Parts: sequence; C-alpha cells; structure tokens
Amino acid sequence: MNSTIDEITLLRQSQARSTSHRMVVRGIGEEIDLETGPGDDDPSFSSTTLVGVPTQESSAPQEQEDHKQLLLASQVPSQGQQQLVKVPQGKRKKKVVKKWREEWADTYKWAYVDVHEGTTRIFCSVCREYGRKHRRNPYGNEGSRNMQMSALEEHNNSLLHKEALRLQMASKDKGLPVIEKSVYVKALMLKSASSVLESVLRRDPHEVEFIQSVQEVVHSLEPVLVKNSQYVHILERLLEPERALIFRVPWVDDRGETHVNRGFRVQFSQALGPCRGGLRFHPSMNLSIAKFLGFEQTLRNALSPFKLGGAGGGSDFDPMGKSETEQIMRFCQSFMDELYKYLGPDEDLPSEDMGVGPREMGYLFGQYRRLAGHFQGSFTGPRIFWSGSTLRTEATGYGLVFFARLILADMNKELKGLRCVISGAGKIAMHVLEKLFSCGAIPITISDSKGYLLDEDGFDFVKLSFLRDIKVQQKSLRDYLKSNPRAKYFEGAKPWSEQCDIAFPCASQNEIDQPDAVALINSGCQILIEAGSTMPCTPQAFDVLRKANILVAPAKTASAGGVAVGELELSHECNLMQWSPEDFEAKLQEMMKQIHEKSLKAASEYGCMKDSPEALVHGGNICAFLNLAHALIDQGCV
Repeated sequence: MNSTIDEITLLRQSQARSTSHRMVVRGIGEEIDLETGPGDDDPSFSSTTLVGVPTQESSAPQEQEDHKQLLLASQVPSQGQQQLVKVPQGKRKKKVVKKWREEWADTYKWAYVDVHEGTTRIFCSVCREYGRKHRRNPYGNEGSRNMQMSALEEHNNSLLHKEALRLQMASKDKGLPVIEKSVYVKALMLKSASSVLESVLRRDPHEVEFIQSVQEVVHSLEPVLVKNSQYVHILERLLEPERALIFRVPWVDDRGETHVNRGFRVQFSQALGPCRGGLRFHPSMNLSIAKFLGFEQTLRNALSPFKLGGAGGGSDFDPMGKSETEQIMRFCQSFMDELYKYLGPDEDLPSEDMGVGPREMGYLFGQYRRLAGHFQGSFTGPRIFWSGSTLRTEATGYGLVFFARLILADMNKELKGLRCVISGAGKIAMHVLEKLFSCGAIPITISDSKGYLLDEDGFDFVKLSFLRDIKVQQKSLRDYLKSNPRAKYFEGAKPWSEQCDIAFPCASQNEIDQPDAVALINSGCQILIEAGSTMPCTPQAFDVLRKANILVAPAKTASAGGVAVGELELSHECNLMQWSPEDFEAKLQEMMKQIHEKSLKAASEYGCMKDSPEALVHGGNICAFLNLAHALIDQGCV
C-alpha cells in the first residue's frame, strides 16, 4: 500500500468495506477522518447507552424493557447485524483529518472505516458505534501533544468488550476452529447479577452454549438476588461444575483402521444427590455442550420429586452409518473403559440422549458390568435391569403432552382438535406424536436433518407404525410418501411455518432462530413446549416469542417427568412391580402437575404474573435454584 491515498480512493475503499465490516489494515501515512461527531456538550449523550453491562442505578426503565444487547462477535457479522447505530446530531466540532500514525495501530486495531451520512468515520468493530467514546484521537484534544488514554481505549477497558476481542482473536488464530454462532449477552439490571455473568464470560468465553444457558438462568434469578444477596455467592459456586472429564476414545473399524474420538462427562452438581444425566453421541459434541447439558440437567433434576444431582456428556462419535455389532460396540466399550471408574449408583448413572439408544446403552452397561466386576445398579434407559417395566422411554414424551394439557387447562382450553407441529423424529418426538393423537390432537409434522414431513390429515397409529419402521431401517422420511401420497416432504426446511396451535421442538438446541420465531407467530402458534431439544430457542428467538405473548414451557420443567419415572424404576420397590399403563400415566400426570404448580408459585412469589409468557421459564429456574441453594448453604463451602 502506498504511503498516501487520496480521499476519493479512501471513500471507495470504505464503501466496499461497509458491506462486510472486515478488519481494515491501513498503511502508515494514510489519511483518515478522526470523527466529525457530536461534542461533549451534546445532551444526547446522557440518554445514549454505553456498550457493556449497565448498573441498576444507571439503567432507565425503557432500557430495562428493551434489553440492550452486545454481540460477542466470533466471526464477521452478518448483513442483518450491520445496522449502524444513529447518534443524534448535536454540535459539531471541526473536521480533523490526520495521517495514520504507527502509534495508533494498537489503539484502533479492532476499528474499521465506514461512510455514514456522507462522512468517512472510524467505527468500533465490536459494537459498530462511532462518536462519544470513539471520536477522539489518541492524543486527546486537538493540538495537544501530551499522551493521553484514547477514548477508544477507554471503551476497550469494558470487560464485555475485552471478551468480545478475545473471541475475535481466538477465531482468527491458526489451529482454532471459527465459532459458527455468535453469543448475545443481554444487559442485566442488577450489578451483582452482571458480575456473575461477567465471571463466566471471563473464564469460558468460547463456550457459547453454556453461556447462553447461564444467562437465561441469571436473568430469571435477578429478583431472587435482590431479596437475598447471599445467593450471589451460591450462584457463582453453582456455575462451576464439580468435575469435568475429557478423555480420548480409540477404536478400530471393520477394516482394521484406528480412529480416535473425544469423550466428555461433566458431573455438574451432587448437592442434592447422585448425578443423573444423558450421554450424547454426535459430531457437534464438545465441552461447551457437555457443560450446558449438565447444567440444564442439574436444574431439571432439582425440580423432580427425587433429590438428584445433574450431569451431561457424550462424544463427538457419529453412530450413523456404523456397523452395529462391530464399530458401535467397539466404540462403546472403549468409551466405557475410561468412564466406568467415575460411575456408580451413588455417584453417577448415565441415561440416553441424542445418538444413544437401547443398543448403545446395552453395550455401555455390559462393559461397565464387566469392568466393575458386579451388577451394581443400572443405567437409566428403556430396559431397567433387562426386566420389569419398559415405560421409561415413554415418560419424557408423554410428560410433555401432559404438561401442555395443564397449560391449556389454565387457559380454559382443551388439547382435542388442536394442530401441533413437531420437529425431530427420535424417541421423544415419536412418543409426543403418539400421545397427542391419543388425546385427540392433530400432529401434522415430524422432521429429520434433511427436511420435514407434513401430513395435513394428521398422523394416527397406522401411520406412526410405518414411520417407526422407516426409522428402524434408517430410511428417509421421504419414503413415507409411497404409502401416503397426500403427504408432502419439504427438503432443507423447518416445520415452523405450518399453521398450528402448539409447537413441540424435539430436535436439537438452538433449532429455532429469530426467523423461525417470526414464522411461528405468523402460523398462529400460541404455546411452545420445549421438548426433547433442551434450549431449542436462541436468545433472539425467545425475545421475539416473548414480545408476541407466546407462552414458552422450558424443557427443564416440561421434561422433568422422565427423570422422575427413571428414578422410580431404579428403586428396588418399584423394580419388583409391573406397572400397568394406567398406573404409569397416573403417576406421571401427578408429577407433572406438582412441577407445574411449584413453577408458577415460585414465579408469583418473585413478581412474575401467572399469565406472563415467561412465568414458567422464570418460575422453573427460581424453584430449581432455591432447592439447590438451600442444600449448598447447609453443606458449607464444598
């Protein structure tokens, strides 16, 4: 790059950069406008929110409602995120155009040049604002030769801003994967709550799923922390898992080739009892997802009638396309070779999750029994002790439908005749579908990774049996059209645009983004039951649903029935008895009723009204946290 660039060339370059917002590398001596913006005496500054976590005293009520957001950018922002903040125009200072100096390189390392209202300006790459704290030059006021801290450096001292820069730098380093999803941090009104979230960001800035889960809970707990400041330290302790295991899993395929996968198990909390939680086998599995699953499971178990701890884990192994008796069995045995020493009925017993079904659980338990040397307990799954009840696999799916009926009862409505959309086609989705049409509802969709299947007439027992055969044979849902030509399969799409009354996301976390939330609103959806996919909504999607008054039932409350039934079957007394379907459903409905009532009661006690779309979300988080907090206080600093 030449030492000098004329103004026209700079303007063209700036316009080109404005479409991508990429970091600009400037040559020494390049002319640059050091901001023509509002002056210090501009009254608009007093009402403009700085990027960061505002304190309770400095936050206006309207700002609290709007939940100002900071994008922790781990990649180049999308075009939907490139709307520049307009700063009200006040008094203008003299335009200052100077040569780009070598000393400024660090100060403006993460700035970019853009054109706003016909003027070339420097914008912050993180918050994309100019003016105010971004408009002064690194030497302070015009003409001053005394070195002063630049205004942009002042902004960079913000903790959240620093963490955003760390994400940017890490994503650009060689050997580190680029984080695909951005993390949005909502502004908290309480200073102590902000400090809790900041500590998580400081420790684990790359764990996007875990951070998303934590900030939802912290937002719910703000009124709790106001009433009792002691809970701040309890929350900080709770957010750090008791034990996180990462280990390699070597295995040999059918051709004799060696492969190595990574195994995870996060035992998040045993404050209430031994850990229970799923194992997930999926290529996307990482430590962030393991911690997020363990944290959510801890809260879910705290809501159940049984006092249990929470754990989560799995591997980035993909069971799809692997031979059953060779590759999958070898992998499960190798996985258990390392994990078994941390398991036991009084410590941790895993259960099924995505990619782990009866076949995988059988192989895992067989190797565990072999290594432990005795038949000590069992993993929670559909074959408890390989005898007795087989109702565990239905419990989660049925419980979701029962929870939906409780919500509708509060609204003086019935489930019969309502159109329901379901995502996913796994065990939970199938049992949700089965219970819905047995209750008189009309389930019209299921989905897989390639698209979704729509049957406007609704699924019934015959169609469900055919769907299960398709899944057992690992065929595509498109094969359903051969026997049901009136149905349709939509490639590469999600079912949220179909007309419906209730949505049951049962696929994976963050499967509903902001456009999907808008589609749900336009489709007439009134209730969203977070089903098999723990944390299915992105923060932006949840905000859209909240503003549209769509009631959201979180997974930690709606699916807690499966945890309770699994623990009942593990108990010696219940294992000796054969449950009838009627007894099973009666017990499950009573459990879901108790969880529903406790959640609404907790929400009401801390100022969230029953008819609020966030009542169940906040109530479930508050009730679960208080159960854990009381145990942690009683047990001391452990």
